[in-house]
Amino acid sequence: MDRRIIDACREIAKCETPPTLAVLARIAGTSPFHFQRAFKERLGVSPKGFASALRHERVRAALGSGGTATDAIHAAGYDSCARFYANAREILGMATKNYRAGGAGLDIRYALAQTSLGTTLVAATDAGVCAILLGDDAEALVADLRRRFAQANLTAATDRMVEIVRTVIHMIDDPAANCDLPLDIRGTAFQHRVWQALRGIPAGSTISYSELARRAGVPAATRAVAGACAANPLAVAVPCHRVVREDGGLSGFRWGVERKRALLAKEAGAARRDTDRPTRAPGGRRSSKA
Repeated sequence: MDRRIIDACREIAKCETPPTLAVLARIAGTSPFHFQRAFKERLGVSPKGFASALRHERVRAALGSGGTATDAIHAAGYDSCARFYANAREILGMATKNYRAGGAGLDIRYALAQTSLGTTLVAATDAGVCAILLGDDAEALVADLRRRFAQANLTAATDRMVEIVRTVIHMIDDPAANCDLPLDIRGTAFQHRVWQALRGIPAGSTISYSELARRAGVPAATRAVAGACAANPLAVAVPCHRVVREDGGLSGFRWGVERKRALLAKEAGAARRDTDRPTRAPGGRRSSKA
């Protein structure tokens, strides 16, 4: 049934108008009732919900490529602008005008620090940390922040960021530690779904992009999931470094494969230390887990 559901997902993806449940069930060779139940068990959403997610992705891509919002909405397959605008905040993660405006009206303060992974930029709004960027050149990182939030008010404010930066440095040095910072993650609804799945990967573990797509409920959208990983603005806090190729090879980390390797090595070392740490046996004697 899994292969048939994947075929049905592909059918939904290639059609401008979502196929009916009866058509999809016929493709899967089962009844509409059993197909609907199996689809939701495997993906966590109904066929209609899956089709809506794909349509949302089309409108987000169209909104980001220029042209009018009306043209983008109709090109994505919405039969009316009113239906889209009624759910725009859920679909985009923010109001349509803010999505197109690159964070217009936002006040963002940022600071730069040297860490074990090179230069690190940390940026925050009043709601929480909105960017953790890694690199070798401070000016390039600030330019990246400006690209991500083209219309926001950016202010270098190292004195106001001391505690946040200290926490981020600790996370980089010990990526197995829980992130206890408030996060202001700005992205599309689809990206949020992928980023939430990323945060569910335990430290010291890795998964493939196809497995991440499955966990995010979109098994036929591996390429789009990889794109969401690449768009992640919060290095380490949203651990996209824990996603690897099907063969276990390292690739696809926007801040460099060497940084990805270093983060995974730190997590593996922490896992080994936890395994080797002696524990207290009954009566107060020390025993080893080994």
